[in-house]
Amino acid sequence: MSITDFGRAPCGRAVERIEISGGGLTAAFLTWGATLQDLRLAGTPFPLVLGSDRFAPYLDSLLYSGALVGRFSNRLGGGRFAIDGRTYQTDRNSLGRHTLHGGQEGSGQMLWRIEDHGPDRLTLVLVVPDGHMGFPGDLEVRAHISLPGEGTLALSVVANCNRPTPCSFAQHSYFNLDDSAEITGHQLQIHAGHYLPVDTDLIPTGEIADVTGTRFDFRTARAVGHSGYDHNFCTSFARGELRPVAELSSPASGLHLTVETTEPGLQFYDGAHLDIREGLNGRLHGSKSGIALEAQAWPDAPNFPGAPETILRPGTPLRQELRYVFRRD
Repeated sequence: MSITDFGRAPCGRAVERIEISGGGLTAAFLTWGATLQDLRLAGTPFPLVLGSDRFAPYLDSLLYSGALVGRFSNRLGGGRFAIDGRTYQTDRNSLGRHTLHGGQEGSGQMLWRIEDHGPDRLTLVLVVPDGHMGFPGDLEVRAHISLPGEGTLALSVVANCNRPTPCSFAQHSYFNLDDSAEITGHQLQIHAGHYLPVDTDLIPTGEIADVTGTRFDFRTARAVGHSGYDHNFCTSFARGELRPVAELSSPASGLHLTVETTEPGLQFYDGAHLDIREGLNGRLHGSKSGIALEAQAWPDAPNFPGAPETILRPGTPLRQELRYVFRRD
């Protein structure tokens, strides 16, 4: 376990890098955005996630990559929502019309504080003030990170507020399980019979569509391919128990990843617009060089009749669980 200086945030404060190891994995996190900067599996000669050895790309081509995004992950249509009859306007950082990942200064672009750490564990804390990016209420969130064994990276997010507020966090890493230039040959299975169609701004239309007979049917594992995806898959209709929601594998390397979560949605983005000019070990990463599988609430849920509840209220903490489990054939 080690803590080193990784650079300076735009405010001038130090960004720290914390490396932990356990169960065959070595993971490095940044205090900037609670970002997973690097992830290695023993016996594998390449990183499992896209990242950089320098801080500057995380403000540019690696924006959101590896970060814990919130206070409301994904999109809010029009940057608006209503709670108990009151309408709120949030920062419209997406196309100048919508809110994406909590706004321009969401949790993925803020400095977290190290509260606890050990050889195989880490706890990061963030306090977001009332009115930040237009959201109501003071919000305190803790990210409990551990490597409990057998190729597993575990993340537990606990958030508390003093006013009702939309709240959903998502771990936003891009995975590549064979170090290839594209992930189109990776095999993907998603345990979801429905997905959310979107408009040209990637805002859900309000329809909950059956995947049967469409390119969105990943109930049986198949290649990611070139069809183009940046959509929420409805893995359930309410937050529930920790369960597997997706499996990703590479026939080339024999590596497998299982995503387990308590959350009702999984945003599958195939990385079509990636353009990372300074990745780990000096690598360049272009279109479809990594795949994001973001366990979260449904996008635009506060404005979506029938979506699982996402309003966090005082006295009832939000608890999100996530596990990435890696294995080799």
